[in-house]
Amino acid sequence: MRGEFLPIWSETWRELWSKFDKHPDAPADLFSELYRELAQSFVVRPTPEKLADVVSVPMRARSAFKRVKIIQLSGERALIEFLERVHTIAADLGGDPLANRYFVLVEEFLTKFSLRYDLRRPFTLHPTLPGVFASMVSELKAITRTDAHLNQLMSDFEDAVRDLRTDSSSNRIRICIQRQMNLLEAIGRLHPSITGNTLGLICDQLGIAPNVVWPHDKVRDAIKDLYKFASDYPGIRHAGTPGNARRDIEMRDMVAISVLLAGFTPYLSHQIDANIIYRS
Repeated sequence: MRGEFLPIWSETWRELWSKFDKHPDAPADLFSELYRELAQSFVVRPTPEKLADVVSVPMRARSAFKRVKIIQLSGERALIEFLERVHTIAADLGGDPLANRYFVLVEEFLTKFSLRYDLRRPFTLHPTLPGVFASMVSELKAITRTDAHLNQLMSDFEDAVRDLRTDSSSNRIRICIQRQMNLLEAIGRLHPSITGNTLGLICDQLGIAPNVVWPHDKVRDAIKDLYKFASDYPGIRHAGTPGNARRDIEMRDMVAISVLLAGFTPYLSHQIDANIIYRS
């Protein structure tokens, strides 16, 4: 899943806007209206005089719209809001035929590029569950890139995941789980209310007022139990207790445990905004 519109904005001209413009009900000043609306999503908005100068000439507006770069846009959420507003513009300018053509083009675009949205009528873009997870991982990687230690731990974890492609032995899977645990522990240590240096202590301290992050003690206990498993199972974090291992670690354990651990990240990091992950 590619995820977001913003990284592939350049593809929208060929796949979306140029086709939209060819509809028989598209007015000559279509891009005058589109550029006026898109300008609201710019990091630096044009002055009223500059904007009027561009949109007053349809071909100038078309050219300006086509030249818009990713760096000019203020973010994914602003871009999504623009795309939703265009449907109303299309209905005002060309009625239902033009608005429906726009709907179909965006739907095809979502499918072709495997984006993280589900399109619903009349025209609203809703995040999908795979998309939310992809967005969370993307946000986590962005956070780790700002800290040399976290960046190294993230790199170690990703390398361990990639290594499973050629060697999915129990040993390699244990390494993968261990490196993800190390990463989560390091993320939790950066929380301003944390003084503990183990994941278990971090989880306990995140339950102390006024910075209570757990909605229920059992949520906290769930990640603590996973931490205890990693410490007690032989060869993950420590020598462990051989008699407590029921069987060898398998690929299903890697998939299930990695997803579970990743899901706790918004609790452990004060830098992750769940609302942005869902709506960005």
